[in-house]
Amino acid sequence: MNLLPLPAFSDNYIWMLHNAHQAIVIDPGDAHPVLQALDRLGLQLQAILVTHHHADHVGGVEALRLATGASVYGPALEAMPQGTTPVQQGDQIQALGTPFAVLDVPGHTAGHVAYYGAPAQGAPWLFCGDTLFSGGCGRLFEGTPAQMLASLDALAALPDDTQVCCAHEYTLSNLKFARAVEPDNTALLHYQGVCEALRAKQQPTLPSHIGLERNINPFLRTRVAQVAAAAQAHANAPLNPLDAVAVLAALREWKNQF
Repeated sequence: MNLLPLPAFSDNYIWMLHNAHQAIVIDPGDAHPVLQALDRLGLQLQAILVTHHHADHVGGVEALRLATGASVYGPALEAMPQGTTPVQQGDQIQALGTPFAVLDVPGHTAGHVAYYGAPAQGAPWLFCGDTLFSGGCGRLFEGTPAQMLASLDALAALPDDTQVCCAHEYTLSNLKFARAVEPDNTALLHYQGVCEALRAKQQPTLPSHIGLERNINPFLRTRVAQVAAAAQAHANAPLNPLDAVAVLAALREWKNQF
Protein backbone atom coordinates (compact mmCIF):
# COMPACT_ATOMS: atom_id res chain seq x y z
CA MET A 1 0.00 0.00 0.00
CA ASN A 2 1.21 3.48 -0.85
CA LEU A 3 0.66 6.51 1.40
CA LEU A 4 0.96 9.99 -0.13
CA PRO A 5 0.50 13.44 1.40
CA LEU A 6 -0.91 15.71 -1.31
CA PRO A 7 -0.12 19.36 -0.46
CA ALA A 8 -3.05 21.78 -0.60
CA PHE A 9 -3.53 25.45 0.27
CA SER A 10 -0.67 26.81 2.39
CA ASP A 11 -0.09 23.94 4.83
CA ASN A 12 -2.78 21.25 4.38
CA TYR A 13 -2.16 17.64 3.46
CA ILE A 14 -4.82 15.61 1.69
CA TRP A 15 -3.82 12.04 2.45
CA MET A 16 -4.08 9.48 -0.36
CA LEU A 17 -3.75 5.75 0.21
CA HIS A 18 -3.60 3.51 -2.86
CA ASN A 19 -2.78 -0.01 -4.01
CA ALA A 20 -1.68 1.01 -7.54
CA HIS A 21 -5.24 0.49 -8.81
CA GLN A 22 -7.68 2.08 -6.40
CA ALA A 23 -7.31 4.89 -3.90
CA ILE A 24 -8.95 6.58 -0.96
CA VAL A 25 -8.42 10.17 0.13
CA ILE A 26 -8.92 11.83 3.48
CA ASP A 27 -10.12 15.42 3.98
CA PRO A 28 -9.94 16.71 0.39
CA GLY A 29 -10.38 20.44 0.91
CA ASP A 30 -9.51 20.94 -2.75
CA ALA A 31 -10.39 18.52 -5.56
CA HIS A 32 -7.61 19.65 -7.91
CA PRO A 33 -4.56 17.97 -6.28
CA VAL A 34 -6.54 14.74 -5.94
CA LEU A 35 -7.70 14.69 -9.56
CA GLN A 36 -4.13 15.41 -10.68
CA ALA A 37 -2.76 12.52 -8.61
CA LEU A 38 -5.46 10.11 -9.79
CA ASP A 39 -4.67 10.97 -13.41
CA ARG A 40 -0.89 10.85 -12.95
CA LEU A 41 -0.95 7.48 -11.19
CA GLY A 42 -3.81 5.92 -13.16
CA LEU A 43 -5.98 5.34 -10.09
CA GLN A 44 -9.69 4.97 -9.47
CA LEU A 45 -11.01 6.79 -6.40
CA GLN A 46 -12.91 4.31 -4.25
CA ALA A 47 -13.77 6.35 -1.16
CA ILE A 48 -13.48 9.75 0.50
CA LEU A 49 -13.14 9.90 4.30
CA VAL A 50 -13.87 13.19 6.08
CA THR A 51 -12.88 13.94 9.68
CA HIS A 52 -14.78 17.21 10.30
CA HIS A 53 -16.79 19.95 8.65
CA HIS A 54 -14.24 22.75 8.16
CA ALA A 55 -14.02 24.05 4.60
CA ASP A 56 -10.34 23.19 4.12
CA HIS A 57 -11.29 19.54 4.72
CA VAL A 58 -14.56 19.25 2.75
CA GLY A 59 -14.23 21.84 -0.02
CA GLY A 60 -13.36 19.33 -2.73
CA VAL A 61 -15.69 16.51 -1.69
CA GLU A 62 -18.63 17.31 -3.95
CA ALA A 63 -16.50 17.77 -7.08
CA LEU A 64 -14.63 14.52 -6.42
CA ARG A 65 -17.83 12.57 -5.76
CA LEU A 66 -19.37 13.81 -9.00
CA ALA A 67 -16.20 13.23 -11.04
CA THR A 68 -15.40 9.75 -9.73
CA GLY A 69 -18.50 8.25 -8.12
CA ALA A 70 -16.51 7.58 -4.95
CA SER A 71 -18.35 6.78 -1.72
CA VAL A 72 -18.13 9.51 0.93
CA TYR A 73 -18.04 8.97 4.70
CA GLY A 74 -18.11 11.68 7.34
CA PRO A 75 -19.01 12.41 10.96
CA ALA A 76 -22.64 11.75 11.87
CA LEU A 77 -22.81 14.73 14.23
CA GLU A 78 -21.69 17.39 11.74
CA ALA A 79 -23.12 18.92 8.57
CA MET A 80 -21.54 17.17 5.61
CA PRO A 81 -21.72 17.50 1.81
CA GLN A 82 -24.64 15.86 0.03
CA GLY A 83 -24.27 12.11 -0.46
CA THR A 84 -22.14 11.53 2.66
CA THR A 85 -22.71 8.34 4.66
CA PRO A 86 -22.70 9.32 8.36
CA VAL A 87 -20.31 7.40 10.61
CA GLN A 88 -19.44 7.43 14.31
CA GLN A 89 -17.61 5.48 17.00
CA GLY A 90 -18.08 1.74 16.53
CA ASP A 91 -18.62 1.93 12.77
CA GLN A 92 -16.19 0.30 10.38
CA ILE A 93 -15.48 1.14 6.75
CA GLN A 94 -14.04 -1.38 4.31
CA ALA A 95 -11.73 0.24 1.77
CA LEU A 96 -8.81 -1.11 -0.27
CA GLY A 97 -9.37 -4.47 1.39
CA THR A 98 -8.68 -2.97 4.82
CA PRO A 99 -11.06 -2.27 7.73
CA PHE A 100 -11.01 1.32 9.00
CA ALA A 101 -12.43 1.82 12.48
CA VAL A 102 -14.19 5.12 13.15
CA LEU A 103 -13.19 6.88 16.38
CA ASP A 104 -15.09 9.77 17.94
CA VAL A 105 -12.51 12.44 18.82
CA PRO A 106 -14.39 15.65 19.70
CA GLY A 107 -12.52 18.75 20.78
CA HIS A 108 -11.42 20.69 17.70
CA THR A 109 -15.02 20.41 16.51
CA ALA A 110 -18.00 18.89 18.28
CA GLY A 111 -18.38 15.84 16.04
CA HIS A 112 -14.81 15.28 14.83
CA VAL A 113 -13.93 11.66 13.94
CA ALA A 114 -10.70 9.85 13.11
CA TYR A 115 -10.10 6.72 11.04
CA TYR A 116 -7.81 3.90 12.17
CA GLY A 117 -6.80 1.34 9.56
CA ALA A 118 -4.88 -1.82 10.44
CA PRO A 119 -3.61 -3.62 7.31
CA ALA A 120 -2.76 -7.31 7.31
CA GLN A 121 0.90 -6.34 6.88
CA GLY A 122 2.68 -3.15 7.87
CA ALA A 123 2.08 -0.37 10.35
CA PRO A 124 -1.46 0.92 11.00
CA TRP A 125 -2.62 4.34 9.79
CA LEU A 126 -4.37 6.99 11.85
CA PHE A 127 -6.09 9.74 9.88
CA CYS A 128 -6.81 12.20 12.66
CA GLY A 129 -7.65 15.46 10.89
CA ASP A 130 -7.07 18.40 13.23
CA THR A 131 -7.27 16.53 16.56
CA LEU A 132 -3.66 15.37 16.94
CA PHE A 133 -0.74 17.06 15.22
CA SER A 134 2.90 16.11 15.45
CA GLY A 135 4.01 17.89 18.59
CA GLY A 136 0.62 19.49 19.13
CA CYS A 137 -3.17 19.32 18.99
CA GLY A 138 -5.96 21.27 17.36
CA ARG A 139 -7.51 24.44 18.70
CA LEU A 140 -10.72 24.01 20.68
CA PHE A 141 -13.23 25.71 18.39
CA GLU A 142 -16.31 23.77 19.50
CA GLY A 143 -15.28 21.20 22.10
CA THR A 144 -14.03 21.37 25.67
CA PRO A 145 -10.62 20.63 27.21
CA ALA A 146 -12.12 17.52 28.82
CA GLN A 147 -13.30 16.26 25.43
CA MET A 148 -9.94 16.95 23.83
CA LEU A 149 -8.08 15.18 26.64
CA ALA A 150 -10.31 12.12 26.28
CA SER A 151 -9.80 12.15 22.50
CA LEU A 152 -6.01 12.47 22.80
CA ASP A 153 -5.89 9.75 25.48
CA ALA A 154 -7.75 7.42 23.11
CA LEU A 155 -5.31 8.13 20.28
CA ALA A 156 -2.28 7.82 22.57
CA ALA A 157 -3.45 4.30 23.48
CA LEU A 158 -3.05 3.08 19.88
CA PRO A 159 -0.04 0.89 19.01
CA ASP A 160 3.37 2.61 19.01
CA ASP A 161 3.93 2.06 15.28
CA THR A 162 0.62 3.69 14.27
CA GLN A 163 1.37 6.27 11.57
CA VAL A 164 -0.04 9.66 12.55
CA CYS A 165 -1.44 11.23 9.37
CA CYS A 166 -2.65 14.65 10.45
CA ALA A 167 -3.95 17.29 8.11
CA HIS A 168 -1.49 20.19 8.50
CA GLU A 169 2.26 20.80 8.32
CA TYR A 170 2.43 22.50 11.71
CA THR A 171 5.28 20.42 13.08
CA LEU A 172 8.07 23.00 13.39
CA SER A 173 5.91 25.60 15.13
CA ASN A 174 4.51 22.91 17.41
CA LEU A 175 7.98 21.69 18.34
CA LYS A 176 9.13 25.23 19.12
CA PHE A 177 6.30 25.41 21.65
CA ALA A 178 7.01 21.90 22.95
CA ARG A 179 10.64 22.93 23.62
CA ALA A 180 9.35 25.86 25.69
CA VAL A 181 7.32 23.38 27.75
CA GLU A 182 10.04 20.73 28.08
CA PRO A 183 13.45 22.28 27.33
CA ASP A 184 15.27 19.25 28.76
CA ASN A 185 13.47 16.60 26.67
CA THR A 186 16.29 15.04 24.64
CA ALA A 187 13.93 13.03 22.40
CA LEU A 188 12.18 16.26 21.52
CA LEU A 189 15.44 18.05 20.74
CA HIS A 190 16.52 15.21 18.43
CA TYR A 191 13.15 15.11 16.66
CA GLN A 192 13.21 18.88 16.16
CA GLY A 193 16.55 18.53 14.35
CA VAL A 194 15.20 15.76 12.13
CA CYS A 195 12.13 17.81 11.20
CA GLU A 196 14.14 20.97 10.52
CA ALA A 197 16.31 19.01 8.09
CA LEU A 198 13.23 17.62 6.32
CA ARG A 199 11.62 21.04 5.94
CA ALA A 200 14.90 22.54 4.70
CA LYS A 201 14.59 20.06 1.82
CA GLN A 202 10.87 20.93 1.45
CA GLN A 203 9.90 17.41 2.52
CA PRO A 204 6.94 16.58 4.79
CA THR A 205 7.60 15.87 8.46
CA LEU A 206 4.62 13.50 8.38
CA PRO A 207 3.55 10.87 9.07
CA SER A 208 4.77 10.75 12.64
CA HIS A 209 3.96 7.76 14.86
CA ILE A 210 2.19 7.34 18.17
CA GLY A 211 5.18 6.01 20.09
CA LEU A 212 7.17 9.12 19.18
CA GLU A 213 4.30 11.49 19.96
CA ARG A 214 3.92 10.04 23.45
CA ASN A 215 7.55 11.02 24.09
CA ILE A 216 7.60 14.53 22.58
CA ASN A 217 4.06 15.95 22.36
CA PRO A 218 3.13 18.02 25.44
CA PHE A 219 -0.58 17.51 24.80
CA LEU A 220 -0.07 13.76 25.23
CA ARG A 221 2.09 14.38 28.31
CA THR A 222 -0.27 16.34 30.56
CA ARG A 223 0.38 13.90 33.43
CA VAL A 224 4.19 14.32 33.24
CA ALA A 225 5.41 16.42 36.16
CA GLN A 226 7.59 18.80 34.13
CA VAL A 227 4.80 19.46 31.63
CA ALA A 228 2.26 20.09 34.39
CA ALA A 229 4.69 22.42 36.18
CA ALA A 230 5.28 24.43 33.00
CA ALA A 231 1.54 24.72 32.40
CA GLN A 232 1.05 25.80 36.02
CA ALA A 233 3.70 28.51 35.66
CA HIS A 234 1.96 29.95 32.58
CA ALA A 235 -1.67 29.53 33.68
CA ASN A 236 -3.90 32.59 34.01
CA ALA A 237 -5.45 31.20 37.20
CA PRO A 238 -4.43 28.78 39.98
CA LEU A 239 -4.00 25.29 38.53
CA ASN A 240 -3.82 21.86 40.15
CA PRO A 241 -0.91 20.12 38.38
CA LEU A 242 -2.56 16.75 39.03
CA ASP A 243 -5.67 17.80 37.05
CA ALA A 244 -4.85 16.70 33.49
CA VAL A 245 -7.85 18.57 32.03
CA ALA A 246 -6.70 21.82 33.63
CA VAL A 247 -3.14 21.19 32.44
CA LEU A 248 -4.32 20.63 28.87
CA ALA A 249 -6.52 23.74 29.00
CA ALA A 250 -3.59 25.83 30.22
CA LEU A 251 -1.25 24.39 27.57
CA ARG A 252 -3.78 25.08 24.82
CA GLU A 253 -4.28 28.68 25.95
CA TRP A 254 -0.51 29.17 26.21
CA LYS A 255 -0.04 27.76 22.71
CA ASN A 256 -2.81 30.04 21.36
CA GLN A 257 -0.74 33.03 22.49
CA PHE A 258 2.70 31.57 21.72
